[in-house]
Amino acid sequence: MELKALAEKMAKVYEENPKVEAVMIAGSVSRDWEDSYSDIELHLLWREAPDDSDRMGPIEKVQGKVIDFHEYEDEEWSETFWHEGVKFEISSFLSETITRVIDEVVLHHDTCLDLQCSVASFQDGKPLFGHSLLLDLKEKVSVYPDALREKMILANLDFGSRWGNREALLNREDWLMLYQVMVSVQSKLMGAMFGLNRMYVHHPAYKWQRQSLERMSVLPDGFTERMERVLVKHPVEGLRVLEGIIRDVFSLLEKEMPSLEMEIRTYKEKSVFVRSI
Repeated sequence: MELKALAEKMAKVYEENPKVEAVMIAGSVSRDWEDSYSDIELHLLWREAPDDSDRMGPIEKVQGKVIDFHEYEDEEWSETFWHEGVKFEISSFLSETITRVIDEVVLHHDTCLDLQCSVASFQDGKPLFGHSLLLDLKEKVSVYPDALREKMILANLDFGSRWGNREALLNREDWLMLYQVMVSVQSKLMGAMFGLNRMYVHHPAYKWQRQSLERMSVLPDGFTERMERVLVKHPVEGLRVLEGIIRDVFSLLEKEMPSLEMEIRTYKEKSVFVRSI
């Protein structure tokens, strides 16, 4: 069965519980990015806290096979199970929790990636039940605030002190640490581009990188292909490609964000520093 149709079928089981206010498809399926490796992510909003029977009942009704069943943690209940050859990942929240999380990001401009991932899920999510509530939440996250844009950019322009050691790591052939540094900087660049393009980060490790970048309209020339080259070429070439990307990112930011001119210049100067012998 096609994933969206299977998700709709499962949502009808959950909506039988009067405690459930809304069900939506999240993750890759909600963004039409799914492939043969994809599972189904469902987000459930509850009027009141579910107990174990509320969570297990739907799985037992469809004769699903439980993989994981986690206790309440970080304001979320989660479980995974197999059904009709597909893995379901269920994330449950109190409705009031999601409203508060959205306010923290949209109104208070919190750059925490975990919070942004929750907001991105509701922005891109496909309602299956409780459409009125979910559409109200979508409306709350429909505008990406200017202040959040600035904070996201500045939060991702400090590459850390280890970036200054890149030539030493390269010459020592200290590949593991060099790659850790390079990946860290690439993640920072992704965060800055998400902010510049007014997009909420949908995964803390920037999963679905190419698809995410295809959504962006403001990027340095060849950004997607160059970012991929960093890790598939020899480290000598990959590092030079990354340095070129960094130069172009700062040039773009100087053009697009004149209000941050002084801050961007400071981080730009820091980014070219190389520790000498």
